[in-house]
Amino acid sequence: MAGLPLAFAAPWLLLALAALPVLWLILRAIPPAPVRRLFPGVVLLLGLKDDDSVSDRTPWWLLLLRMLAVAAVIVGLAGPVLNPQPKQDGRGPLLILMDGGWASADGWTRQREVIAGMLEGAARDGRRVAMMRVAAPEPALFQPAGAWRSRLPGFAPVPWQPDAQMAQEVIESLGDARFDTRWISDGLDGPQRAPLLRALEARGDVTIHQDGAPVYGVQRPRFEGGEVTIVARRSVAGIAAEVTALAQGRDPAGNETVLASLPLTFGASEHSAEGALSLPREMSARITHFTLREAQSAGAVALSDDSLRRREVALIAGRQEREELQLLSPLHYLRQALVDTAEVLEGPLTDILPANPDVVVLADVAVLAPAEEEALTDWVDEGGLLLRFAGPRLAASDVSREAEHPLMPVRLRVGGRSVGGAMTWGEPKSLAPFDQDSPFHGLEVPDDLRVSAQVMAQPDPALADRVIAQLSDGTPLVTRKGLGEGQVVLFHVTANAEWSGLPLSGLFVRMLDRLAVLSATDRASAKQMEGTIWQPVRVLDGQGDLHDGQALPGVAGEDLSAAPLGPDLRPGLYREGDRLLARNVVTEETDLTPMQWPARLPVEGLGAPRTVDLSGGFLAAALIVLVLDVIGSLLVSGRLTGLRAGLRGAAVLIAALVLPFEGQAQEGDDARAIRDTREVVLAHVVTGDARLDEAAQAGLRGLSEVLFFRTSIEPNAPAAVDLERDELAFYPFLYWPVSPDQPIPSDVAYGKLNAYLRSGGMILFDTRDADVARFGASGPNGRKLQRLAEPLDIPPLEPVPDDHVLTRTFYLLQDFPGRYQGRDVWVEAAPPDAEQIEGMPFRNLNDGVTPVVIGGNDWAAAWAVDERGNSLYPVGRGRAGERQRELSYRFGVNLIMHVLSGNYKSDQVHVPALLDRLGQ
Repeated sequence: MAGLPLAFAAPWLLLALAALPVLWLILRAIPPAPVRRLFPGVVLLLGLKDDDSVSDRTPWWLLLLRMLAVAAVIVGLAGPVLNPQPKQDGRGPLLILMDGGWASADGWTRQREVIAGMLEGAARDGRRVAMMRVAAPEPALFQPAGAWRSRLPGFAPVPWQPDAQMAQEVIESLGDARFDTRWISDGLDGPQRAPLLRALEARGDVTIHQDGAPVYGVQRPRFEGGEVTIVARRSVAGIAAEVTALAQGRDPAGNETVLASLPLTFGASEHSAEGALSLPREMSARITHFTLREAQSAGAVALSDDSLRRREVALIAGRQEREELQLLSPLHYLRQALVDTAEVLEGPLTDILPANPDVVVLADVAVLAPAEEEALTDWVDEGGLLLRFAGPRLAASDVSREAEHPLMPVRLRVGGRSVGGAMTWGEPKSLAPFDQDSPFHGLEVPDDLRVSAQVMAQPDPALADRVIAQLSDGTPLVTRKGLGEGQVVLFHVTANAEWSGLPLSGLFVRMLDRLAVLSATDRASAKQMEGTIWQPVRVLDGQGDLHDGQALPGVAGEDLSAAPLGPDLRPGLYREGDRLLARNVVTEETDLTPMQWPARLPVEGLGAPRTVDLSGGFLAAALIVLVLDVIGSLLVSGRLTGLRAGLRGAAVLIAALVLPFEGQAQEGDDARAIRDTREVVLAHVVTGDARLDEAAQAGLRGLSEVLFFRTSIEPNAPAAVDLERDELAFYPFLYWPVSPDQPIPSDVAYGKLNAYLRSGGMILFDTRDADVARFGASGPNGRKLQRLAEPLDIPPLEPVPDDHVLTRTFYLLQDFPGRYQGRDVWVEAAPPDAEQIEGMPFRNLNDGVTPVVIGGNDWAAAWAVDERGNSLYPVGRGRAGERQRELSYRFGVNLIMHVLSGNYKSDQVHVPALLDRLGQ
């Protein structure tokens, strides 16, 4: 029905509407008049009255109700569709390709609606569909469109953009078969576009779906001239626009809030807008990130690191400066290094310490007054950093000679070391490469850097652990020790160029950076961060939300500085020692160029209304009309007397029709939480494969019945758990069958899974391939398991040892068969200190519960029963098969008892000690 927002899947059924007038005539037809015969007994009935009267024909309004009911059924069966998609010429497989990067996050809801409409259309046309994200490539798997509908909510944008390598992985996974492609684009150009487009066009027709809205991003904020400079960027210019940058952080009470806002205006032809915020120091130190109010993506978030937290550094020199000799001043080079990155405080030490600076620098200060020394010691003990530089005063003093001074990291030898003078005994020395354990590891030492004088460290057993930089002959140059929560660092040379060329080199600034004296980490060169490992603190998802990243592995400094963002390097905050560095999505080099598609490609928007199937609505309306017809028929026949009785009957029928649906609608999260926490409930993970999910449900049903009859555990009916939506804490045990086609959970789901494992839950991973594959990546199920388990916080594993508690929690077992048998079952490895107690057959394994059990024996199939208790799947042959099924049930009982009671049987190792104490 071209031009109309309504179409029909089977329009030929509408021809049945032409029969409605015939039906009207049939229902209105009057039987022929009866033949009259005189019967004498009728005289006895004369004068009798019948209180109930019945109409001799159907009333017109009741006929109309019946006609409407029939018409609604006909229209509903014809398959009415609101906002139908245009009919596509292609009839073969369909690939729905999404860019899937952070630039897609802003329009992700609209994209999913368009994809849902594509899936509905493909389902009506019987087309097989594959869905892929260029930014997170997976093998192209063509399945019926209905199989992808349940997986669509699991697709989410990732916090990086697709690159050429990811596009190449997509191309390699496409195969040689022909298919049509619907490309959901984020509108940004990139090096991956051209080769990927050529590969797709070689396999079929390509249609582009793209939103015309610009992509917004915000760069890392800069601290310039006492103000915070914010730069926003957009992909499409042409009209003037204004966005608002929000500075978000914590208020004095520790609550997340908006601390300040700044409007940024784009000119009509401008792709960037810049503004500056002037904030008090204490407020700028509380800022955690900046966001754009008008966008919701990882690119619209700029995380704040040490670059906005300007450290307060107190400079104290041992001798007074002379203005005409500034280059010889002990503090001159320190001021030059700190002027752009820190707040410099100068004055008496007793006046500076109450301000609680981040760092105190003593340049050739030998002796402190007792009050100063006590106050400075307390300050360091509470977490301060004391940075000391040597000099003539310190070399000539007796500080830290006989015994180590609390505010010195090492003892000093009497007299310094002078090289190259009149009393020379050698040439000036160069610096040795920094050790791997040094905070300066990875920094490049200039070849021309020489040291001519220094204070010498007294040999001591603890000296080697405190040296963090040394000369080429092994003489300590920089030493460090911890003092309470803080630390003391000593440069054995002066802070000026009097004893060495260190303050004249760029290495000096980078060494101060590594010691967290400076505010910002210099990421200009990957070599400057080489050798450091940065731990993720908080990471961004594709939609710009922050998540805990401490469970992720550390990142090498050179990769954090220069490597592109991807699955192994996510945007977020990273920490190394006392330094905090933000790796943001949008930088000055980020390309936000809009994509110009070739004229040969059809480009459609994302604003088309979603296709809605109205069949259910018409059929429901027909059912309601039929209910009214029943009520009307009862009224006409006199079965319901009076209006009150009629209303009462209508209320009863409507309630009978509506209440079941209402009760089902009220069965929400709260009711499920109450039901699943009232008793023990075993659960399985929904994989999207209906057959596999039904087998898992039947398997847990069978295991629950065995637990009920054989143990004190009385489980409720098993539950199906959607990792994306459902709460996991209600279930002590999750059965996760693995198939090659199931989708990878989202980051949010993995966060819930890791929290579940750390809180005592157990997951049984079942690859169900023991009959064809050994444990590992040799089969598709094993490879899929590796991908599923990679983001999980899983401890080291080992095959179940002979003395593991799983072998005796309820039954004594040595094998753990399911539908298959003969392969290893893996559990958490025993701790290295697990000891064998003399006289006991097993080790002391404490009270922990293995968070995961991994195998491939297809236990659910062996446990599975129908509603009558009959086994659903064959296991082995004859009596041997029944014995194998019995052992699989016993393994399930041991597993659940282990989950619920821990390693209580390991407490038997304490029996000899208890008997000895009791004198038995």
